[in-house]
Amino acid sequence: MRLLVTGGAGFIGANFVHRTIADHPESTITVLDSLTYAGDRTSLDPVADRIDFVHGDIADLDLVDELVSGVDAVVHFAAESHNDNSLNDPWPFVQTNIVGTFSLLQAVRRYDVRYHHISTDEVYGDLSLTDPERFHEQTPYNPSSPYSATKASSDMLVRAWTRSFGVRATISNCSNNYGPYQHVEKFIPRQITNLIDGIRPRLYGEGRNVRDWIHVDDHNTAVWAILERGRIGQTYLIGADGELDNRTVVGLLLEEFGRPADDFDFVTDRAGHDLRYAIDSTLLRTELGWTPQYGDFRSGLAATVQWYRDNESWWRPRKAATEQMYVSQGEKRL
Repeated sequence: MRLLVTGGAGFIGANFVHRTIADHPESTITVLDSLTYAGDRTSLDPVADRIDFVHGDIADLDLVDELVSGVDAVVHFAAESHNDNSLNDPWPFVQTNIVGTFSLLQAVRRYDVRYHHISTDEVYGDLSLTDPERFHEQTPYNPSSPYSATKASSDMLVRAWTRSFGVRATISNCSNNYGPYQHVEKFIPRQITNLIDGIRPRLYGEGRNVRDWIHVDDHNTAVWAILERGRIGQTYLIGADGELDNRTVVGLLLEEFGRPADDFDFVTDRAGHDLRYAIDSTLLRTELGWTPQYGDFRSGLAATVQWYRDNESWWRPRKAATEQMYVSQGEKRL
C-alpha cells in the first residue's frame, strides 16, 4: 500500500510510521508535515531511509492534490492539539484542523483515495466523575474548547464528504495516548521529564480529572485494523480500558522513580478543564478483532519512562521553552 501520512513527524504520526515499517514492510510511505513546534523530524531519523518526507502544509491545496494523486490511502494525523494553546490562540486550530481537513477531503474525492481520519474523544465533551457511562459511536458531540470544537468540525466534514460525494472514509476517535516521542508539553512526558530533572510533578486543580489512557502502539495497531478491515463511513472508538485520574498517574510515576507518594504540587486549574473521558471500544474489538498489547497501564508506563530516560537528547532541547510557556500562561502553585 502506498500511504500518505499527514502529521507524520508528530507524536502519534511518527509512531504510526515506525509501526507501519515494522509490521507492513511492503508499504511505501510519504510523510507530509509542516514541522510546527509539535512536529520533529528527528522522530523519524531511525526510518529516514524508508520514507519520503515532504515539508509542507495540509492546507496547501496544490501540494496536497499532487501528493494524494500518487497514493492508495491517506492517514490523517496532522492537527493542532493542545487545549491550553487553543484557549490562547484559536486560529491555528481552525486553519489546520478544519481548512486542512477540507483540503485533504477534496483531494481524496478527486482521486478516489481511501481516507482514514484520526480524531479525539474530546469531541464528546466530558462525563461526570460518577457517571457509569462511557463514550460510544452514538454519543452526541459536545466539544468544550477551541481544540475539540475544531476536531468536531473536521469529523463532520468527513461524514459529509462520505455521504455527499462517496469518499471512502473512516473515522477513529481515540482516548489519551502516551508513549515515545510525545512532546514534553503533554501530561505524562512533562511529569516524567520533571522527575528526571528532580522537579516535583504538578497537577491541575485537585488532580481528580480522569483520562482513558492508551499506549500509542495500541492506537496505531487499531488504526491499521480500521484501514484494512473497517466499514466505509463507520466511526470506531479506540480505547484500552485505561481510566485513571491524574493524581493516580502521578502516584504511579512517583513510585516508578522511588519518590514519596505526596511529592507533587497542585497548580491552578485551567479554563474549561474536562472532568472525565472514557471510551467504549466494543465495536472495534468485536467487529475487527482488535485487542491492545498494553492492557496493563503500569507496564506501558514503565516502558515509556525508560524511553525518556534513554532518549534525553530528543526531549531536552524542548524542555526549557515548554516550562516557560506554562509560566507565561499563568500556571501557579496552590
